Amino acid sequence: MASPLTPEQSVDLLRTMLRMRRVEEQVMHFGEEHEGLLRGHYHVYVGQEAAGAAATAALGPDDYIWTTHRNHGHVIARGGDMGRTLAEIIGRADGYCKGRAGTFHVAIPDKGILHTSAIVGGCLPLAAGAAYAAKVKRTGQVSLVFFGDGAMEEGVFYETINMAQLWRLPVIFYMENNAVSPGERPGRGSPTSEHAATALSDVPRAFNVETRVVDGTDADAVYQTVSDFVARGRSGEGPYFVESRTTRWPGNYGSFPRLVGGDTDIAWTWAPENAPEAVRAWEQESDPVLLLARKLLAQGTLTRDALVELDRQVREEAAAAAQFALNSPLPAPESVFEFAYA
Repeated sequence: MASPLTPEQSVDLLRTMLRMRRVEEQVMHFGEEHEGLLRGHYHVYVGQEAAGAAATAALGPDDYIWTTHRNHGHVIARGGDMGRTLAEIIGRADGYCKGRAGTFHVAIPDKGILHTSAIVGGCLPLAAGAAYAAKVKRTGQVSLVFFGDGAMEEGVFYETINMAQLWRLPVIFYMENNAVSPGERPGRGSPTSEHAATALSDVPRAFNVETRVVDGTDADAVYQTVSDFVARGRSGEGPYFVESRTTRWPGNYGSFPRLVGGDTDIAWTWAPENAPEAVRAWEQESDPVLLLARKLLAQGTLTRDALVELDRQVREEAAAAAQFALNSPLPAPESVFEFAYA
């Protein structure tokens, strides 16, 4: 098993998680406060920050990340610029894909995010393909693919995991199950009303794929698990499967995500009883950002004043990023055929 996070790594990870949270809050402000700014549906990654940040932190700079309709958090976790990410989400010319990708398809090839697929399960074969190329070329790269529990209802999941195991590909299947209650998170696996398996983690085991169930709100547990799999993947082993278990943020219920309790108040770290009733229980038991912050306060790694200052800095970054995105122009009409191939 990999070494636990150092205090410095834990603080860096908390900063990343705060960036992820504040960016997603800005996305929802865009949706709620601006008419037509976000065209079409959008999803947010609130409540899963420890999973994305810690798993990504375990990778090297040349490894691949494949993501889904909840891609914003993974992009920020990988070091994506907050302003360019928000600009892309609202379809502006200064975005990573010059406004052509929008909220569902943000990609940063130079950071190993070659493509984002909003199709359920669409990222899985792409991740296996990249892992196959890495194995053939002997580059030592690992392919980490994030997907939700719903992707395990798709045929492409079974085709991909079967081929990955037959060919022993260096790919880590990271399934983010955000539909479990707090008391179930550390368990061996979760049942679901939409899948016949007793536990979703039993499915990859049927393909003889090494599988671990991890509390997706525990940044240190996620980091150690993925670090171990990354190291073994580089040595020619793989594939691996992780079921990362989180509890869905209350604002993610319904047709569109909503800031049902407002922006996260960092003071809820030590006073969760002050959170609005709509999110109070979740903030107390399931918010990965506040859970890590409480841990660092309890360890003496951070003081309250240091935590407040860290959050203030991130809030300023997010506000500046949002303004950058809003100030960015729409793509010029005459550029419509650029980057189009037929």
